[in-house]
Parts: sequence; structure tokens; C-alpha cells
Amino acid sequence: MTPQQRAESLGLVFEKQTPGYLNLCIRSGNQLLSSGHVSTLKGKLGAGVTTEEGYAAARECAAKILNSVWNTHGTLDGLRVLKVLGCVNSAPEFIEQHLVINGASDLLHEVFGKTGDGFHARSALGFASLPTGAAVEVEAIFEIL
Repeated sequence: MTPQQRAESLGLVFEKQTPGYLNLCIRSGNQLLSSGHVSTLKGKLGAGVTTEEGYAAARECAAKILNSVWNTHGTLDGLRVLKVLGCVNSAPEFIEQHLVINGASDLLHEVFGKTGDGFHARSALGFASLPTGAAVEVEAIFEIL
């Protein structure tokens, strides 16, 4: 099964996007770089938002990124995930940013393979706040094979 087929079998829906203020995914040479995609979930991890809710929010961010990549590249096939940056709106004492961003990484592993083209480098960081009060923001870099 191809990455595009796996994504669709997971229930991901790919819809055309209307260009906005910023480019959600841009091609540069043989790379696709996404903008940060925020969760619909608002709030602060460790202060009302649980790690499990954050995990689901990060997974949602990765699904949004895949839709933007699809809009730029036309398919998820022929891609390798290089790098993921996950930003978590965190209370000062919250230390499970890595577990939250696993939501994004796990979806990318499901689509591209954990030991193959989905095996990526990653950073998971805590922030005092994120745009629009989002709980999570994720961006990614893909290589076009």
C-alpha cells in the first residue's frame, strides 16, 4: 500500500485549499517545507489540557500538514519525512512535550512507515503561548524522492 493509500485508509480527507496570507507548504528544490499548523484545541498543557488531549491535537496538526503537502505535491507518494518541529503550549511545570508530539510522529509513522520514509528527526518544545491560544503547533520538512 502506498502512503497516499494508507492515509486514505486511516480516514484522512484531502481537500483543495484556498491560498491565504501565508503559504501552508512550499517547495524548495527537492524539499517541501510546511508552515506551522495549529490545533483546533485551545489551552495549556498541564493546566487544564491533558497529555492525551495534546496527543490528539498533535495528530490533528499532522493531518493538516499532510493536506497542505498534498495540495502542493498532488500526492503523499514519493516523499520522505525529514524533520518535525512540535510546539506545545505548556504550563511551567509541564514536562511531557515529547509525549504530546508523539501524536504527530505516530501519524507520520502510520502513513510513511516507522522504519522507512517516516523515520524522522524531531524536536518537541514547550512554549508560554501559541498563536490563537492553540494547544499545539507542528511543522514538518519532507524530501521529494
